[in-house]
Amino acid sequence: MKPKKILIAFLLFFLVIVYVYFCAINAIPRNIILFKGEKINFKKVFGITLEDKNSISDTIFTLAEYTEKQGIGKKEYKVKLFGIFDVKDIDISVIERTKVIPIGQLAGIKLRTSGILIVGMSEIEGEDNIKYKPYENSGIQEGDTILQIDNINVTDTKDLIEIVNLSKGKTVNIKYARNEEMLECNIKPVKISETEYKLGLWVRDSAAGIGTMTYIEPKSDKFAALGHGITDIDTGNILNISNGQFITTKIVSLIKGTNGNPGKIQGSINEQSKIGKIEKNSIFGIYGTVEDITKVNPNNNQAIDVATRNEIQLGDATILCSFDGNRVEEYRIQIDKIYINNDYNNKSMLIKVIDEELLKKTGGIIQGMSGSPVLQNGKFIGAITNVLINDPTKGYSVFGDLMVKEMKSVY
Repeated sequence: MKPKKILIAFLLFFLVIVYVYFCAINAIPRNIILFKGEKINFKKVFGITLEDKNSISDTIFTLAEYTEKQGIGKKEYKVKLFGIFDVKDIDISVIERTKVIPIGQLAGIKLRTSGILIVGMSEIEGEDNIKYKPYENSGIQEGDTILQIDNINVTDTKDLIEIVNLSKGKTVNIKYARNEEMLECNIKPVKISETEYKLGLWVRDSAAGIGTMTYIEPKSDKFAALGHGITDIDTGNILNISNGQFITTKIVSLIKGTNGNPGKIQGSINEQSKIGKIEKNSIFGIYGTVEDITKVNPNNNQAIDVATRNEIQLGDATILCSFDGNRVEEYRIQIDKIYINNDYNNKSMLIKVIDEELLKKTGGIIQGMSGSPVLQNGKFIGAITNVLINDPTKGYSVFGDLMVKEMKSVY
């Protein structure tokens, strides 16, 4: 082989090795949360180790060696390459295991956004019959959240309309949030009538729907639901909420799913009773505190362990759902795939409905079943989150440990 070809082969080999290590290091989250005794689910790569940033012992160990020996709490570590190079700082939190009571009860959801969400923009026709885009070149975008106008907090669309009309067309200063970054801009409202002025922004300050309560933690009365976050229908972004309510619902109709057309549960949340308050909306579900336990009536004797993902097995499992008032029933499913290293979204397991009664009733997984708890071997292992549009018998479930860690507010 010619020297030039040898050099090229060597460089390609070197680049492949560099790429493998880059991917391995990049795959390590900056925040890792474990139950007491749970092992980190990362492939062992030669030369990648951890070192306690605050320890004087200089103890170095591999990711796979991080086991139940670690105490409850949060520690800072350095990820090292070949024991020499510091390549990343990470935090590892260890929390106590908990028991939960699986619920599976359908309920209504009402959310108020934190600030006012911009869901669209459009040109507007002024009183002079000229069309304007007052937001143009301001930097503000769809998906941003308006927090203040002229240093006045705005909490709903009524506030925004009032402040803009009072401006009488004078330029207003808008403070808004984008991906947790605080920004501001100036926009001159357009006069459309004697008393009305517009910014050309379509906005929303609330959302509502129905879903399934997944579990209650008996020692705290904290609850989790949905297994996925509430997103804005226009922007697709997770809603940043200020508060919300979990309420009873009345089932109006049940539409069976077919290939290409997911079914849904239609319910009414008007004039219903409050179950509890919603405090958090995240990619792994919505969370809050039960305030009227009589609306759920959990049985503390039915509290079960939360399985770690290493305990989950392919094959038979069950889900809990309610389609008839508050009556919860158990149905058979099977787990086809387990994505054990998935900590970044709510598609942790691929599941399939195999219960004939449920298939006759719903055709499989339908909208409203999100949050239905998944059980296996007497443990809570997850909650339904998504349906496959082309095959409603199949869908995804989030890991139960991710939901509990999110609830504990340390993830």
